[in-house]
Amino acid sequence: MSSDQPSPERREIPERREITVRRAPKYVPFLILGGLVGFAAAAVIAYALPGDASYDRGAVYGFFMVPCAAAGVILGAIAALVLDRTSVRRARRGVVEAVPEAEQSAPGTAPATHPAGEPSTEPGPAPKRTTDDGEPGQRS
Repeated sequence: MSSDQPSPERREIPERREITVRRAPKYVPFLILGGLVGFAAAAVIAYALPGDASYDRGAVYGFFMVPCAAAGVILGAIAALVLDRTSVRRARRGVVEAVPEAEQSAPGTAPATHPAGEPSTEPGPAPKRTTDDGEPGQRS
């Protein structure tokens, strides 16, 4: 046997890890959306409601824009936190198994090449992901 191929006695056992798969929300879009809703609320307060004639509607909008936008950002953050907590409860457990490099390509085969003859940089097949109930897991 050559020294670069593992002998049957030294063959490594593939590493198996238990993972948690869940869909977590992204916080920044919730914060931005909350701020935009706050700007819209300030516009409704300034332009749709009757006001005092001694104040310009633009000044009223500017005055209400800051607290309404801040309140909207806070409400957006609370909504994202609630959805994040819900996703933790819906999380599924799964087991992944690492595939050693030697087993990814069959021995004696040439590496894949592009039509121009350059070696391919595409990775080998991804490890199979399954959940405890045997169904394929979803990536998040």
